[in-house]
Amino acid sequence: RPAGANGHRQITLLHAGPVRLVLFAFDEGGRMPQHQAQGWVTIHVMRGVLRVKTPDAEHVLNEGQLLALAPNIRHDVDAVDESDMLLGVYPEGPTGSGAANG
Repeated sequence: RPAGANGHRQITLLHAGPVRLVLFAFDEGGRMPQHQAQGWVTIHVMRGVLRVKTPDAEHVLNEGQLLALAPNIRHDVDAVDESDMLLGVYPEGPTGSGAANG
């Protein structure tokens, strides 16, 4: 199957209001250029190895690992190997902080 833009393909599994779940298939060396989301972001590596860079850190995620990013954190994603990723985007909490009170 031919690669999409930047060496990856994607399919949206769920788009309900601001909540999105998107499955990405990366070729080795594929990437998502730097971007940010207005909600919480989860990156779950289903297969392969991904490198996620934020302004403060570089995370190397292996198969089965999950990274959560707070709203508005700029990040990019590079596929070290051929990889599959489940991306989740979730709105901020009702207080705007994303934190739960209890």
